[in-house]
Amino acid sequence: MFKGFKEFIAQGNVLELAVAVIIGGAFSPIVEAVTKVIMGIIGALVGKPDFDSVLEFSINGSNPIQPGTIITAAVNFLLVAAAVYFCIVAPMNKLNARLKQEEEEAAEPTDVELLTEIRDLLKQQG
Repeated sequence: MFKGFKEFIAQGNVLELAVAVIIGGAFSPIVEAVTKVIMGIIGALVGKPDFDSVLEFSINGSNPIQPGTIITAAVNFLLVAAAVYFCIVAPMNKLNARLKQEEEEAAEPTDVELLTEIRDLLKQQG
């Protein structure tokens, strides 16, 4: 039983997941700061940085029911997703595309390409 657990822990996926959780925790304050700034801007425009009181109602004088909290949660989610996309995903995609382009430019020609080039040069000379 312990041997199987040891193999499971030693797999790359578990280690990658652990690193992802740690990096996610370290990145969390950045995402929260971006969200706070954007919610502050929304608050300045709308008058309140949340939508909790939107569509608020009460049944028989009970505590108010606030469906707007769903809107606030959705906006927060979209802000976090935007922060992650524009701060991590988009720059990494750009970097990967640049590296791939440099690899393609630096790649040596294949044997077939070299032979084709030699053949074409011989035709031009002859």
